[in-house]
Amino acid sequence: MHIGFSAPTAGPLAALDPLTELCTGAEALGYDYATFSDHVVIPTDISSPYPYSATGEFTNAGTGERNEQLIELAFVAARTSKLRLVTSVMVVPHRPAVLAAKQLATIDVLSGGRVTLGIGAGWMKEEFEALGTPPFEQRGKVTDEYIAAFRELWTKDKPTFSGEFVTFDKISFAPKPAQKGGIPIWVGGESGPALRRTARMGDAWYPIPNNPAFPMDSLKRVGAAIDRLRQLTAEAGREPNAVGVTMRFPRHGGDAAKAGDGERRLLSGSTADIVSDIKALSAVGVGSIDLGFAGTTVPEILAEMKRFKSEVMARV
Repeated sequence: MHIGFSAPTAGPLAALDPLTELCTGAEALGYDYATFSDHVVIPTDISSPYPYSATGEFTNAGTGERNEQLIELAFVAARTSKLRLVTSVMVVPHRPAVLAAKQLATIDVLSGGRVTLGIGAGWMKEEFEALGTPPFEQRGKVTDEYIAAFRELWTKDKPTFSGEFVTFDKISFAPKPAQKGGIPIWVGGESGPALRRTARMGDAWYPIPNNPAFPMDSLKRVGAAIDRLRQLTAEAGREPNAVGVTMRFPRHGGDAAKAGDGERRLLSGSTADIVSDIKALSAVGVGSIDLGFAGTTVPEILAEMKRFKSEVMARV
């Protein structure tokens, strides 16, 4: 089981010194990867419903300082040596396909092959409009086309592509990513379209358990969703186990809580409960999990990460 953590991209902890201290400290503790979220701008009037809130309210809204995802990824790559760098997630339609493919390939080369591309189609229409992207209503189709273009650019000596939203021919694209076959793609989202996208073109599925419309907050629910993924992967003409599974848990620990189906909510409860859950997740095919750690300062967060390492990671 690989264990990751959320690196800040907004607020005081995303400044140069605390960001560096947190990521190098986590690397020294033996954490496998850091995740980086993606918002270029935050509109001040949002009517789009946020998928991971029961009320639909975007609780991370605000006009404070916020770093650009890929630039922060490159910065952290330069300050670390082993830590994998995961976009969590990159909203694919936010950036032109060829430019994004080039930026990601460059970071992968300069980091020694440490990039993982977590992707999503996006949910905030107002941000799409501010960025001048292709139409929000076509974001799923745009995402699929851009990912296919990425693969073409990363793997072909003479890349060529003709689609509705991206077209290129007679170009050179070098260097290719350091990772053979291109940068691994983790497909975010819990909906049917996200599962089907994963089955067709993903290296791993990357859901979050607390989507009220598609809850995956118990082991039973996770197992059923993975079974569905295996079925869809086979229907897409791939080996059923060709796609890995990784999960993001924004919270863990605290009092034992019930999931929507009456079982204990995954990663809630005692240390023994969390150890048991991680072992059970591994048994059903989850290969990586990343966590949010509490704290308002870097020393507080690193102390929580150190405690988790000694009490949980050492036992799994």
